[in-house]
Amino acid sequence: MPLNHENTKIHKKAYKPISPEIELIGKKIVDCAYKVHKELGPGLLEKVYEICFCHELEKKGLKYQRQIDIPIVYDGLTFKEGLRLDVLVEDSIICDLKAVEIVNPIWDAQILSHLKLSDKRLGFLINFNTTNIGTGIKRFVL
Repeated sequence: MPLNHENTKIHKKAYKPISPEIELIGKKIVDCAYKVHKELGPGLLEKVYEICFCHELEKKGLKYQRQIDIPIVYDGLTFKEGLRLDVLVEDSIICDLKAVEIVNPIWDAQILSHLKLSDKRLGFLINFNTTNIGTGIKRFVL
């Protein structure tokens, strides 16, 4: 039997743009990453970048939390030892910081999972161990 396209419904999730406020915070986050990388360059430990990155966030008036645990709800149960986020900015944007030579593709899936499980929409994967920080920043939107 031929497929009748008129009766076929395609279910697509409606795309909601990121709010202007969150977009502005996202731009400030990227600016902070650029500033830290410009001052420190590549080759340091992730913790050093995290401390300096958070200092830059604070200078821009942004609230952040470092190394926070996010509980996971699964099968009706809440598990406290769920996710650990490197930096959560303004309780809205996840920043996963790296300082590695080789980027693992699973980190893309990981940050998307973190966004989904924490009910956030915007995240950044920032690898400081690169000669050009522009190639070290990846933006993710759910």
